[in-house]
Amino acid sequence: MHIAKGITMLELSASMMGRTEVIYPALVWDEEAAILVDTGYPGQLPLILGEMERAGIAFDKLGTIILTHQDLDHIGSLPTLLAESTASIEVLASRLEQPYIQGERPLLKITPASISLAMAALPAEVPEEWRSAFKHVLENPPRAKVDRIVAPMEELPYGGGLIVIDTPGHTPGHISLYHRPSKTLIAADAMVVQDGQLLGPDPAQCIDIEQARRSLSRLAVYDIEAVICYHGGLFTQSVNERIAFLAAELG
Repeated sequence: MHIAKGITMLELSASMMGRTEVIYPALVWDEEAAILVDTGYPGQLPLILGEMERAGIAFDKLGTIILTHQDLDHIGSLPTLLAESTASIEVLASRLEQPYIQGERPLLKITPASISLAMAALPAEVPEEWRSAFKHVLENPPRAKVDRIVAPMEELPYGGGLIVIDTPGHTPGHISLYHRPSKTLIAADAMVVQDGQLLGPDPAQCIDIEQARRSLSRLAVYDIEAVICYHGGLFTQSVNERIAFLAAELG
């Protein structure tokens, strides 16, 4: 979905645990290059390429991938994107998330206990071959080298300016991004949209929910006309007022 000049929201569907889940990475571009923010689940490269094509952005224009954090639905297709590209793609992330993305540390939310729960929750009709493949992905999550560390408040020279916002809590090094020209916040998992309303972070998905709620105050200071939430998609109704309310109520 086109948001404004130089920014669009991708829409990726996946069948997860017997239900269909839709996630929303962001694509930012200028005349020189395109920047993808997060890479979906493993196996979603064809969907990403299809969404880029619909946006009119050639795959060979993709020069940078920014990972907001380590979760499987954000790093999933990173290795295949890098492997399939004929161009050199630079990968950016925060310092705290780097060792998890690179596979030097296990992903915080994928533990033996969580894997057992995930396997037990699979519908009975799921074939054994699919079960084995799913378990293999959980036990061997995607990994790739992070080429450059981004710092809080750093303004990246992409698409007219992308400001890095430190929003820990969902994971320790979670970041959000503010696209200055379009006044669009790429919130990642700092907030969610549910039933058309912008809500705070999902407690069930946060490493530290209190920290995640405090991070909302860092978003309230920006002049925001649109928010892209990784879960729930686009929200455009009185955004600043809504974020200020959430920050005051939850922070």
